[in-house]
Amino acid sequence: MSNIINRVKNGEFVLIAEIGVNYYDIAKKEGISNMEAAKKMVLEAKKAGIHAVKFQSYKAATLPAKESPAYWDMTEECTASQYELFRKYDSFGYPEYEELSRYSWEQGIEFLSTAFDIESADYLEGLMDVYKISSSDLNNRPFVEYQAKKGKPILLSAGASNADEIDAAIGCIREYNKQPIVLMHCVLEYPTPYSHANLNKIVSLKERYLDLITGYSDHTKPDACADVIKTAYNLGAQAVEKHFTLDKTLPGNDHYHAMNPQDARKILEGIAFFHSIRGSYELSCLESEQAARQNARRSLISMVEIKKGTPVREHMLTFKRPGTGIHPEDLEKLVGRRAKIDISEDMVLQWGMFEG
Repeated sequence: MSNIINRVKNGEFVLIAEIGVNYYDIAKKEGISNMEAAKKMVLEAKKAGIHAVKFQSYKAATLPAKESPAYWDMTEECTASQYELFRKYDSFGYPEYEELSRYSWEQGIEFLSTAFDIESADYLEGLMDVYKISSSDLNNRPFVEYQAKKGKPILLSAGASNADEIDAAIGCIREYNKQPIVLMHCVLEYPTPYSHANLNKIVSLKERYLDLITGYSDHTKPDACADVIKTAYNLGAQAVEKHFTLDKTLPGNDHYHAMNPQDARKILEGIAFFHSIRGSYELSCLESEQAARQNARRSLISMVEIKKGTPVREHMLTFKRPGTGIHPEDLEKLVGRRAKIDISEDMVLQWGMFEG
């Protein structure tokens, strides 16, 4: 079973490093092969504590028509044609992803890759435990159905989608596949301005799809305190996917809105702290509160000296700390009873001091 799915089923947070095809630029910068760069990114993700790495498997010839226009920020990525952009980063196929899968699992980090065509969906089947369906394919029913029939858990991004389209995609998956689905809020805007993050949609997805796991695929630029990711977690996102790079200053592609290893550590530390302060949903006194509960609550106290045999009257009593004596809510039960002993002023009253 996928480590991603195991963690979210246990209520644990999952951080997925979307390496995508960023290793091409790392390889060029460092003068190493594409495979060496990809493995280096996997290893750095593992060292940072990230739980899974995700790549993108495609060929430019099978993804966009040659006239498909850009939909990203042209000041960050200047390639105006989808075909030309994807053609720069499509040299890997089954042999390379098989090697990357084996390497990732050996390092103790889960491997997966988004399939963008039938060929990659087929060859990835034996390399990963969970499929990822991109926002761009959510309404591509034949392709959603094809991947659903593989019988593996599915991460489904819901960027740029309306409720009826999400319903239809989930319905299509459920016709063929009863495995867990992680439904991921996503804004299909590269980069996503903070004001467009629309994180409250996580709450809506969680409430509408009660039998699914809720996640978040983030395209904002990393903020100083990881507040975007931490807010997503607090709103109900158990799995978060974010683009990953080793150099955020590299131009183009997905570096400009990616996290680096330091950002990842910051995210994981923040989530761990949030998890530690959330505690239990149980409505009960904590063990750590017991001493304060006993000493900060109040008991019935004698306001005056009460001689043995004297019936207790309300004006003889008050309530003060600690709460180790007769509880104030038992005032009416105490009034009228006779003292069995002489009781001095300002004593914490106990039932053994009175008859009856």
